[in-house]
Amino acid sequence: MTEEAGMPVGFADSKPDDRAVLGKRLREAREYLGFSQEEVARYLAIPRTALSNIERGQRGVDALELKRLAVLYKQPVGYFTGETAETSELPQDIAHLARAAAGLSETDRAELARFADYLKARARAGDSKDG
Repeated sequence: MTEEAGMPVGFADSKPDDRAVLGKRLREAREYLGFSQEEVARYLAIPRTALSNIERGQRGVDALELKRLAVLYKQPVGYFTGETAETSELPQDIAHLARAAAGLSETDRAELARFADYLKARARAGDSKDG
């Protein structure tokens, strides 16, 4: 495939509606995890305006960008393209924690992640003492 009309390779056949759905899913995943557009754009090494255009369906996403976004958002690529079913619902308490964490600063989210790692390690240590 070749690049046509400034669109990334492989996206020349895509319809505007397909790009809009992809962009909406990417935006929802970013917001759910509490990332700003600036943070994600920096991660992809693209301008924030380019990410905004992707999320509005006005810019195609190349395969490497989509792969990196899938890794960052912890979802399979197929979830964003509609090729796989929506991810299963998280337990209510986990979804609540994710929404609450979304409102925290990047520094606070990092501290929360360290605390979660501590709790997991403590639980494993407790399990090994019981056995």
